[in-house]
Amino acid sequence: MLTASIVVPLAGAVVVLLLGRRASEAAQRWTATGIAAVPLLLLLVAWGGFEGTGGFELVETAPWIPSLGVSYKVGLDGVSLVLAVMSALLFAASAAYPVDLKGRGHEYFAWMLFLESVSLGVFLALDLFLFYVFFDLSLVGMYFLIGVWGHGDAKRAALKFFIYTLAGSLVMLLAILALYLATDPLTFDIPTLIAEQPLAGAGLTGALVFWGFAFGLGVKTPLVPVHTWLPPAHVDAPAPASAILAGVLLKLGTYGFIRIVLQILTEQFVRFAFPLAVIAVVSIVYGALVALGQPNLKRRIAYTSVNHMGYTILGVAAGAAAIGVGNRNAQSLALTGAVVEMVAHGLITGALFLISGSFWQRGTSYEIDDYGGLAARSPLLTGATVLAAFASLGLPGLAGFVAEFQIFVGAFAVYPWLAAIGLLGVLITAALFLQLLQRLFLGELPERWTGWRDLDRAEAGVLATLLLLVVVIGVYPRWLLDPIEAAARSMGV
Repeated sequence: MLTASIVVPLAGAVVVLLLGRRASEAAQRWTATGIAAVPLLLLLVAWGGFEGTGGFELVETAPWIPSLGVSYKVGLDGVSLVLAVMSALLFAASAAYPVDLKGRGHEYFAWMLFLESVSLGVFLALDLFLFYVFFDLSLVGMYFLIGVWGHGDAKRAALKFFIYTLAGSLVMLLAILALYLATDPLTFDIPTLIAEQPLAGAGLTGALVFWGFAFGLGVKTPLVPVHTWLPPAHVDAPAPASAILAGVLLKLGTYGFIRIVLQILTEQFVRFAFPLAVIAVVSIVYGALVALGQPNLKRRIAYTSVNHMGYTILGVAAGAAAIGVGNRNAQSLALTGAVVEMVAHGLITGALFLISGSFWQRGTSYEIDDYGGLAARSPLLTGATVLAAFASLGLPGLAGFVAEFQIFVGAFAVYPWLAAIGLLGVLITAALFLQLLQRLFLGELPERWTGWRDLDRAEAGVLATLLLLVVVIGVYPRWLLDPIEAAARSMGV
């Protein structure tokens, strides 16, 4: 079932390519949406049979390169389950969202389905070599989505994205090889690496491997100061690609911090949790402050991603510190909050980027001051933007609050001063979104927007699906918390 979740979109990419221009763009879109939804259905079935013991379940394995200790091995725990489901949903939503595809829809959807396949592969991989292969291939799909179907200086943005993230991947590859060479017998098997902790007591070598992973994954997350590729990539990408970049690809980095750095390099993470938490808090405050000053809608949302991924890494670092002092409650809260933040951010910021695409489709501009007074003209667009913005700023009753509350409670238990500084980011985020809503929807309607149209059925349906989940998680999060908490409690044991 898990293998099918990876293979179906990959095979679907070939099908969409073969259809080519013979099918209309609408037919291409709905074919791709249907294919993208298949992994979602398969993963929901897997969730139905998931026991939530804290370990890996539904494991599928096959020999690959036995002489090197490499195998094809996939499986789920609570963390990878919820992230894979969220990712599959966001891919289906992004495929369904209507944008101008420049007459090359079959190629666009093929790359999107390829990207879905390799992204799910990262979350499901239980072999470190397999993880790296999928992780690296994700760069290729996003490079083409930005470079070919973007606007503005799309080729430059795509190249910057590729070079930055490839550099991070190469540093991470060195860390993977050092970790691999420390095993006896040689293996890339993630459950074995977690159980054996091959670099425990390794001193300088362990520290170098830790920071190698932290750099490689920090570029992907991204954390300050290796975040500068993100804003241009978002601004120049088509809106659905931005939604996938923020909602899924950034999570490949934060997921790696949990699956590899925290679980395999536990001793090193406990040792270096504080400096990583400092970097996270800098990202929180810096991301919010810079976002507040952005006149470009997409660039503003992009910097809030730096801010929100800072929350996630603060939660992971606080969880590691709690493991070090034996505070199991703080560990569970911080790590659970970090994973819920990944899910919430994927849904919320994915919706915000799709909304930005609706502005572009109507006004061919992301400049906030080009708009205004749209509330009366477009109630559906206004309502969706208000709900997504309030969720992103952490309003109680919505998914963002559930995540941030747990992160900060866990962080206050181990790093009270850092947590207090991090709360400034919440206040600034509230200010930047309230200001954004005021400038977009209140005031006088510019004369050129007198013919402005509201969301169409496809746009409204996609946004309603994502934002309904944001509300459900905010009001009744138990169904999401149970599998995550089971996994969080088992880490570091």
